[in-house]
Amino acid sequence: MDRRGFLSGAAAVTAGLAAPFVWTGGADAQTNNKYFKGVTTDNGFSFRSTNFSAIDPRWRRQMVKYFSDEPEGTVVIDTRHHYLYWIWENNTALRYGVGVGREGFQWFGRANIARKARWPKWTPPAEMRKRQPELPEFMEGGPNNPLGPRALYLHSSNGGDTGYRLHGTTAPWSIGTDASSGCIRMFNEDAIDLYRRAPIGTAVLVLEHISDRA
Repeated sequence: MDRRGFLSGAAAVTAGLAAPFVWTGGADAQTNNKYFKGVTTDNGFSFRSTNFSAIDPRWRRQMVKYFSDEPEGTVVIDTRHHYLYWIWENNTALRYGVGVGREGFQWFGRANIARKARWPKWTPPAEMRKRQPELPEFMEGGPNNPLGPRALYLHSSNGGDTGYRLHGTTAPWSIGTDASSGCIRMFNEDAIDLYRRAPIGTAVLVLEHISDRA
């Protein structure tokens, strides 16, 4: 897979593409209830725990062999195969299953983690609210916020906010799919785990998503 800088023109549209869709419960909550089991309390909030017995084993957090030229401590995201790798030594990595941007919303390149937040707030960009007028203008952090319990904010090499985040999700069934508007979704438990591991300044490489279609 090629490694490139951010797609030309991405900076102009990033703010409108980065935020995920809101999960409002309802039919989705009932249909996908098998993906939850119990409740976890974290920093004053309670959220539904992921039922990992209902999750395909390939999307569960695990140590794997992984060969990369990137240094230890780098986050590498394979958008094609829906994996995030936290690079360890000796050709190993901690691998997480992730959800990535759907067609037309993917992004690739290098960035760094410039900010981290527990139970982040969310302000949907104007472009997203234009596409989805039902979205709120602002949402406080909490268990119904689509960013989940943690968000890691990605900035470009020149220090500018890319608009993209690594974050939790209220829709664990979307992990392993092209479902977001560009951000990288993780199981809430995995977002908390990566938040603990990755300090401010961590390098992030997003590998290009190459379609199998001609």
